[in-house]
Amino acid sequence: MFRLLIFGGTTEGRLLAEYCVRNGINADVSVATEYGASLLPEGISILCGRLDAREMTELIRSGYSAVVDATHPYAVEATANIRAACEETGTNCLRLIRKTSVPYGKTVPDMDKLIELLNGTDETILSTLGSKALPELIKVKDFRRRLWVRVLPSEEILEQCRALGYDTAKVIQQKGPFTTEQNAAHLRESGAGMIITKESGEAGGYPEKAEAARICGAELITLTRPPEHGHSFGEIIERIEKELLK
Repeated sequence: MFRLLIFGGTTEGRLLAEYCVRNGINADVSVATEYGASLLPEGISILCGRLDAREMTELIRSGYSAVVDATHPYAVEATANIRAACEETGTNCLRLIRKTSVPYGKTVPDMDKLIELLNGTDETILSTLGSKALPELIKVKDFRRRLWVRVLPSEEILEQCRALGYDTAKVIQQKGPFTTEQNAAHLRESGAGMIITKESGEAGGYPEKAEAARICGAELITLTRPPEHGHSFGEIIERIEKELLK
């Protein structure tokens, strides 16, 4: 029997899970967090918790016909581990690529270049990079004064902010996706002259952040995606229907 494993935690992963439920496809979805699990549809089997390469290999070896990597575009380590686990187990692996958006404003290729750019200014900054960027952003000069960070509502994340030395009065804990108006409200609340973001595409609310920056007169700095190859959502569906399910 065909059995599909989806590594999710993204909008695309949720949409693929919904497709599987609607079409009666035997599928499990692996997500790293309870928040990611809460977004998935009823009727799908959910595996919750972060997995290392060995654990991924053991999971895939338990009897999956194919794997879809629908993790975040910036989850480079997770994608590398999934690919390696599929190669070791001889399992068909499909990488689901999120549709890109044309970047606005300035772009930087990595965190080192981003920190260098931010340290060349004295602007107040609103970060929408999420909690994974918190340890790197403390390299920004005078970060406690200058940085506002927007992260998911989680006591664990708030404690991480405290431990790293962030001013918790400047931590915005809210769930997205955010509208243009909500992004603009956060820019006004913070008084930020800069907003930093990933090129997360329409699914990640990138156009709304760009428009909010324009409205508020803030500079948008975009951390560009790592280059990769894979398949669109439609192409993944086509492969499942035409090749994997036959």
